[in-house]
Amino acid sequence: MKLLAKWLLSATALLAVAHLYSGVELHSFTTALLAAFVIGLFNVFLRPVLILLTLPVTLVTLGLFLFVINALLFWAAASLLDHFQVRDFAAALLGSLLYSVFSLVIDSALERLFPQQ
Repeated sequence: MKLLAKWLLSATALLAVAHLYSGVELHSFTTALLAAFVIGLFNVFLRPVLILLTLPVTLVTLGLFLFVINALLFWAAASLLDHFQVRDFAAALLGSLLYSVFSLVIDSALERLFPQQ
């Protein structure tokens, strides 16, 4: 139940990002659901590998390179889907930052609704 709620709320967060920022475009809630799914898959499978491979750069930049990794994954998800568009890398960076803020709020709210037993 928690996973389904997170997926639906993440899709809603993507729609909010597209509404708040013109550099990110989504055409429908169905596209937002697909995009949230792809971004979630990338975060589970690709993000840890990229973090490990770029660990020296991440350490030198005191963790700021993680923003670049998030933006690249956000941009990559947009490149795979037809009706999810991100204008350029700067738009991907800002869009991924906004999406991350929404995700933090969603995770916090879901943790209160569905506490671990």
